[in-house]
Amino acid sequence: MTLFWIASIILIVLSCVVVALPVIRRKENDDEALRDELNKAFYKDRLSELEEENDEGLVVNQQELIAELKQSLLDDVPSEQIEKKQSDISPAFVLIPSMLLVLALSYGMYWQFGAADHVKQWQEVSANLPSLSKKLMAPEGVMLTDDEMEDLTLALRTRLHYQPEDSTGWLLLGRVALANRDVETAIGAMKRAYKTEPESDDVKLGYAQALMLSHDDMDQDTARKLLGQLIQNDYVDIRVFSLLAFDAFERQDYAAAIRYWRAMQQMIGPQDSRFEMLERSIQNAAQQMDGPQGASVSVTISLGEGVQVPENAALIVSVHNADGSPMPIAAARYPVGQLPRTVLLDDGNSMMEGNSLSQLKELLVRARVDLDGNVATRDGDWFGESEAVKLGESVEVIIDKQY
Repeated sequence: MTLFWIASIILIVLSCVVVALPVIRRKENDDEALRDELNKAFYKDRLSELEEENDEGLVVNQQELIAELKQSLLDDVPSEQIEKKQSDISPAFVLIPSMLLVLALSYGMYWQFGAADHVKQWQEVSANLPSLSKKLMAPEGVMLTDDEMEDLTLALRTRLHYQPEDSTGWLLLGRVALANRDVETAIGAMKRAYKTEPESDDVKLGYAQALMLSHDDMDQDTARKLLGQLIQNDYVDIRVFSLLAFDAFERQDYAAAIRYWRAMQQMIGPQDSRFEMLERSIQNAAQQMDGPQGASVSVTISLGEGVQVPENAALIVSVHNADGSPMPIAAARYPVGQLPRTVLLDDGNSMMEGNSLSQLKELLVRARVDLDGNVATRDGDWFGESEAVKLGESVEVIIDKQY
């Protein structure tokens, strides 16, 4: 705002100078003085003519004619009152009202048509960008109102106009556009972020999210490639699997969709409210497939009294024949996390092709806390084993023994 006032004052001063120059440098039109000069020129010309006529003998009484010429000149001289008619008005009486008029017109027209209130609001919104961004990115998931979303978009566009290489700004603008279902803006913003910082996993995910909403097959292929790169880079984000599952379901690849949703269930655990929603999605996909839905085993795992395990240890859960055969039918590896916890194993966790959980009638489950990250070594590891149960029944395992 300070810059505006400085610029406007400079422009007003220049306008006043333009108005003042003609008044300061004015050249008065003194008609009497001009007439006097003209009469003098005429008198001198007439004297020259009389001299020529006298030399030629055409003039009888030269002096009398000269006297008449002088009298004629005197008769045309202004009286003393108006001998020198100049304006008694001071230039200040013209300059001051003119400058005030320029000032009033300039700011009056701007006040009426210059949208000063919108400019002020725009500057306030731009200054409020950090707080709006913080609110949007808050982990508790605070929702912005429609007005706040519009303000955030305006502030981001303003910032990116001056800082076009700000990949974080483009990423945030893309996320706002995604929230508003503005696919075109989201893709454009995410693309700019990706070009600026192509190695960022967060940017790749955002770009893939935007491209997944496109109706263009090439855009969707690009999104799949980006999501594939994230999985290869061990980028653990549930949104990656969610996008892949949604894409697989849309392409009627129900087996892949179920696999991705199972992975999401393992990531969030059954305590999460989304677990049941994912289970319904899995059942829906299974119904779309040819053949019955694959079997699954729900296992609740807890620690025995006095058992302490490090947080960086791994939890290995395996399903075996009810006879206790050491070769597992299915197995999965998880971070230990918070115990007790429940995990779900299904045919997607089968160890060998043609040998799946669906073929079992009875089974038992073993759980082991791997302390060193090496499955082959067991020294010091804690473990537990369930009783034999029928397929479809819930299983409980208490880890209370140590190798």
